[in-house]
Amino acid sequence: QVQLVESGGGLVQAGGSLRLSCAASGRTFSSYAMGWFRQAPGKEREFVAAISWSGGSTYYADSVKGRFTISRDNAKNTVYLQMNSLKPEDTAVYYCASVEGWGYLSSEYDYWGQGTQVTVSS
Repeated sequence: QVQLVESGGGLVQAGGSLRLSCAASGRTFSSYAMGWFRQAPGKEREFVAAISWSGGSTYYADSVKGRFTISRDNAKNTVYLQMNSLKPEDTAVYYCASVEGWGYLSSEYDYWGQGTQVTVSS
């Protein structure tokens, strides 16, 4: 079992920044990859970014590449999503999730947090 708790969401103006955190407990955090997904109202959940167990590999959706950075601190059992140059279309509920191995599809991830709301005003 893995418990994931996101934090750091909020309201920000376009062009601003936010840093999301996801604290993990339960299974050994450093043994699995982590991902961030988001879901806007009326839309399907979409992949945002993923990071390998060691932090040595990362992958981003084209829509956030160059603006968002995923990182992790295995000593703190925490994964982060630094979001810069935010746009109104980034507005969504952001979820962190864990996966054994690697993946970009939400169906591949087995444990999920409850989500944190990010709202970007124009």
